[in-house]
Amino acid sequence: PPDLNRMLITIRNALDKSTLITETKTLKRKVSKTRDIIGNSPAIQKIKDTVDRVAPTDARVLVTGENGTGKELVARWLHEKSSRADSPLVEVNCAAIPSELIESELFGHEKGSFTSAIKQRIGKFEQAHNGTLFLDEIGDMSLSAQAKVLRALQENRITRVGGDKEISVNVRVVAATNKNLYEEIKRGNFREDLYHRLSVILIHVPSLNERVDDIPMLAEAFLAEIVDDYKMAKKTFAPEAIAELQRINWTGNIRELHNVVERLAILSQEQITAQDVQLYARPGQNSRAQTDGIDLDRFGSLEELLDWAKDLWTKKGK
Repeated sequence: PPDLNRMLITIRNALDKSTLITETKTLKRKVSKTRDIIGNSPAIQKIKDTVDRVAPTDARVLVTGENGTGKELVARWLHEKSSRADSPLVEVNCAAIPSELIESELFGHEKGSFTSAIKQRIGKFEQAHNGTLFLDEIGDMSLSAQAKVLRALQENRITRVGGDKEISVNVRVVAATNKNLYEEIKRGNFREDLYHRLSVILIHVPSLNERVDDIPMLAEAFLAEIVDDYKMAKKTFAPEAIAELQRINWTGNIRELHNVVERLAILSQEQITAQDVQLYARPGQNSRAQTDGIDLDRFGSLEELLDWAKDLWTKKGK
């Protein structure tokens, strides 16, 4: 007779392998495929044209725009379309790193150079050698770090913190900021010479409110991507739902639109209606009665919300 335990283990291993393969495919798609710059508005067409012209060169680029507009996506396409595409694209969020650690993060450090430096560290400039270094939110970088970045751009050499050896680096720098750097220069918070080094090419990414004609294309693309990731049945937007999305004041820009579409994909039926948009687009501004009694704040993640919704639909179907 067959060994039941062995059979169960074999089935479990097969299921685990299938799940792992699916997760790996999803992760590879997210990591390796840079999302297209979506939209046909004049401002977006201008950005696409500029990227096509500038990417093959080594010119430094400064990308400006509000939070959530897609500055990182522009940086990724500048890298993908360049001769450096087969080399690393290394990203640094200057706003997320404490000022006392930013120099170590960018330039690395030698063992023992400070209390917690228990081993040598290779910095982002070295990691990006022959590739692209994306300095996001560079307006938040400390003045001392700015001085060292300026020197690295001028001389194509860096020195690790605590070291004395100069290391040659071949890096293309793309920077981004949500700040008005002219104002930061006036306030003494940003070096004017570094600004001129970085802004050989300037690309401004408009807010979503400035490109509402792109919302239908963006929403449809996000919905298709989310439905695929969650293995849902196909869903569509009613024309009235798209019109409702276009009436919203998008303070969070593309990032906010993506989150709203994800929420709508989970909570709505096969066709997303204008009423769905009114109920779920801004849950924090709706009462519990307006959301059919659903307290959206009790869910810690969209995965929890999806599990709850599936359970609810199962019960309704019985």
